[in-house]
Amino acid sequence: MSDSEIFEITVPVSDDLPRDWTQAGGEQRLHELLEAAGHPRRRGAIRLLKRSLDLRGRGEPRWRLRIEHRSSAERFARWAPNAERAAGAPVLVIGAGPAGTFAALELVEAGLSPIVIDRGEAVRPRRKALADLSARGRLHEDSNYCFGEGGAGTFSDGKLYTRVKDKAGVRRILEMLTHFGAPEAILYEARPHIGSNRLPPLLTSLREHLEARGVVYHWNRRVIGLRTQRGRVCGVELSDGSSIDAAAVVLATGHSARDVYTLCAAEGVAIQFKPFALGGRIEHPQALIDQAQYGRWNGKMNVGAAAYAVRCQVEQNGESTGVYSFCMCPGGYIVPASTDPERLVVNGMSLSKRGSPYANSGLVVTIDQGKVDRWAHDNGRADLIGDPLAGLAFQDAIEARAYTLGGGDYVAPAQRVTDLVKNRRSADLPSCSYPRGVVSASLADVFPASVFGALQRALPTFDRQVAGYFTDEAIVVATESRSSSPVRIERDRSTCESPSHPGLCPCGEGAGQAGGIASAGLDGIRVARAICQQLGGSS
Repeated sequence: MSDSEIFEITVPVSDDLPRDWTQAGGEQRLHELLEAAGHPRRRGAIRLLKRSLDLRGRGEPRWRLRIEHRSSAERFARWAPNAERAAGAPVLVIGAGPAGTFAALELVEAGLSPIVIDRGEAVRPRRKALADLSARGRLHEDSNYCFGEGGAGTFSDGKLYTRVKDKAGVRRILEMLTHFGAPEAILYEARPHIGSNRLPPLLTSLREHLEARGVVYHWNRRVIGLRTQRGRVCGVELSDGSSIDAAAVVLATGHSARDVYTLCAAEGVAIQFKPFALGGRIEHPQALIDQAQYGRWNGKMNVGAAAYAVRCQVEQNGESTGVYSFCMCPGGYIVPASTDPERLVVNGMSLSKRGSPYANSGLVVTIDQGKVDRWAHDNGRADLIGDPLAGLAFQDAIEARAYTLGGGDYVAPAQRVTDLVKNRRSADLPSCSYPRGVVSASLADVFPASVFGALQRALPTFDRQVAGYFTDEAIVVATESRSSSPVRIERDRSTCESPSHPGLCPCGEGAGQAGGIASAGLDGIRVARAICQQLGGSS
């Protein structure tokens, strides 16, 4: 029987509460708060599992605390790596994003020998490519906001909140991250994030740990083919003419590596269309969001920039379509996330302090097979109807329109929210955080009618969820088109291998098997464990 008890209490938001509950004094304060709530003092270990801000009702804002107490005096165990060098079978991990990185970490813990390859650069030299795009409009196709060490999450805030139900697995991911330098607060915050300024040193520390354990990294190397032997994938061919062989191949390339999907289709790998989402990035003044969320307590609490989430279903053409916010960045910036020349993609990011005067979020519409098939029919692309890669063509066409409408150089077309609903071009635009600049345009010329119409219907309704959300102070910037993969690379539930290509293990967001940093990391661990069962690792 477990000796653990869980308590849930609420306490006023005040300055006498610890800023970091994991530091000295945090445990003592938890004991005091439990006593004040009527729970007798107990001996043993105590920790804060979750803290969330409760703004419901008209009373004073309160913190909701979920506290775990264990009667044993032994402290709660935390994840820590072992120190042995890997010497087992080589496993090739394609992609150094969260799925690939956590797969490599789990593999090396089990005694296997991962080899990690990525088309992009390590995190520090990757910064130059980002500066070239943001400041000069010069795109590096293999090193950008999507490709390179840490994947797309490195420079889009490092958001870690997830709806994954495996709470113990998520806790393990968070403990791994804190071991390599993430702030301890991610262990208990309801919406944990690291910040794009803190992620590069964390990733460097994690990689140095893996390299010290024998993991080999190859940067600026792109996969162009699969090697097979006796019907099993045993390695890959690379763009520089070389090849790498391995006992298993983890395919963890992220949702923007479109050439990987094309390669899979050409090699006959089992793939299918996957519903995804597409829209724009909406930006408000952060002060407006703070006022909407904090009300009369705005400015009286030291709780940071306010976040929000909106969602609704709209009816159009006899169908119900979901419209929702995605990847919300309080105190953040809109950034250029293009991976292809003359294609415009935007994303959002925040630094750890979330101190920007802007709040931005993806505002996206669900895209199913029917919407893509109708778009293909209306645009003379009947060859794409039913094609598992049709979602890629759909994304690409919209990104191309946005680039053209912006006038080039990755300048983005934008429209005030109120003008978008009225389908009129904005006479002018408010200031915006997007570094390449924005130009006034009608987004009806960017999005298909199914997407534009859904946004028109949804935007006014969100004012009931966040007061002041529907305002001419807000703009929508095109396009937020990489919210998730439009393709699922199929795999067996138990072995995590491709049913058509044994030895190939699709993994993470790019395989359509996860979404977000935490869930992609968990999927990397899941795939690594399946490989260990086959190759004899100790995981």
